[in-house]
Amino acid sequence: MQISARGDYAVRATVALAAAYPRTVSTQALATEQQMPRKFLETILSDLRRAGLVQSTRGVDGGYTLARPPTEIYVGDVLRAADGPLAGVRGQVPEESSYDGTAVHLKELWVAVRAAVRRVLDEVSLAELAKGRLPAHVRKLIAGHEAWQSR
Repeated sequence: MQISARGDYAVRATVALAAAYPRTVSTQALATEQQMPRKFLETILSDLRRAGLVQSTRGVDGGYTLARPPTEIYVGDVLRAADGPLAGVRGQVPEESSYDGTAVHLKELWVAVRAAVRRVLDEVSLAELAKGRLPAHVRKLIAGHEAWQSR
């Protein structure tokens, strides 16, 4: 799985909003704290607003806040709003892929990969991430030394 800069920035911004919830945070404050280009962040926040994940307030005390409590928004929600589906095969959802011959079972593998990604991203809330309290099954995945090694 590849996380784009857009997806990474979206998650970082929403985790910062989760930590501040329910207070409103300005785009400039988010950009400064997370060391992100403000204009790019504004575009991302606009997409997150359209997806119903954040809400904006205009004026002197304006900025952004989460549209729901951080316990009700998951990392997968944010990544989908920023980048689209979590797992795709040649621009399609895995179940729409089709293979013949010896590759006939490849679709099953791609669906399993998506399910594994969902098991992490759709089960970690912004609140858990902001507090560093990842669910036990996610902590177990990162406990082994091999999890931290590139391949």
